[in-house]
Amino acid sequence: MGWRIMRALGFVFTTLAAGWLGAGAFAADPPGEPKTGANGLYVQPWFHESFLDLREDLDEAAAKGKRFVIFWEQKGCPYCRETHVVNLANPEISGYIQKHFVVLQLDLYGSRKVKDFDGEELAEKALAQKYGVRFTPTMQFFPPKAEEAKKSGKELEVARLPGYLRPFPFYVMFQFVRDEAYKTGSFRDYFKKKHDESVAAGSKAHTW
Repeated sequence: MGWRIMRALGFVFTTLAAGWLGAGAFAADPPGEPKTGANGLYVQPWFHESFLDLREDLDEAAAKGKRFVIFWEQKGCPYCRETHVVNLANPEISGYIQKHFVVLQLDLYGSRKVKDFDGEELAEKALAQKYGVRFTPTMQFFPPKAEEAKKSGKELEVARLPGYLRPFPFYVMFQFVRDEAYKTGSFRDYFKKKHDESVAAGSKAHTW
């Protein structure tokens, strides 16, 4: 199911991103440079400290009543920086993610060994290739619980955000996953509903 959803979302994101990544995608006066880790990736203090066993990470997230998501990034990626400087700098967005998700950051070209859900241990770079992750940022979302059958993360994922989105649609994507709306409809329809609700409530969120 994950790949079918990913392909559908891929079309949605490709279509919608054309508007959302236009003029203004980069702030004229961005906040201060985000912190970077030893591998050169931008980091958040609330990112998950992992032993890089993905099944254990998902189980830990489930025990906390949260969902598990992987952020794939790479050093020097401008849209990764934008995700941190703009999207995650919004306290409502970062607060929502921290409350409802466990976030593991992986390096598209990294060499750390990661144990996949199916038990195979691979370097980050090889795991990205196995999952078909080719550019950054890419977010992979996983089900509330791992299946007993040994499946790879590529088979288990329920949704994928392939690329950068402006803050509001980015925020809605996390709501889409938490609400398990991918089981009953498309992100396009879910986003429109959230956008219309924001407008009706007089909120400014849809203008992010």
